[in-house]
Amino acid sequence: MKVACVTDDGRTISQHFGRATQYAVLTVEDGKIVGRELRAKMGHQHFASQDHAAGQHSGTDAASHNKHVSMAEVIRDCEALLCRGMGYGAYASMQQLGIKLMVTDVADIEEAVQAYIEGRLQDHPEKLH
Repeated sequence: MKVACVTDDGRTISQHFGRATQYAVLTVEDGKIVGRELRAKMGHQHFASQDHAAGQHSGTDAASHNKHVSMAEVIRDCEALLCRGMGYGAYASMQQLGIKLMVTDVADIEEAVQAYIEGRLQDHPEKLH
């Protein structure tokens, strides 16, 4: 199994999915982390800014969904994606792609993945925006 975490520094989980520049992808076998790699991630910096209507959740339109799909292309082999914050549109797009999402308050990548493996990682959907 592979678990992806959005990151900017390779050690901590980013607080915002769209702004993160990389994925840390950890390979898990028999309940243990056995491999780790960094993969480049497309993000807001790769797309022109879009304004969203007041009162509307960001990134929920079809064009944004296509951007989210592009962002997820390099983690199609992952079972789950861990982040510390994400827009509603990105969240819905990842779910449609079949990627299990966990919005966590744990910053350390290794600690969060280990908690995920053990079924102890708590999901915090209230961190969606």
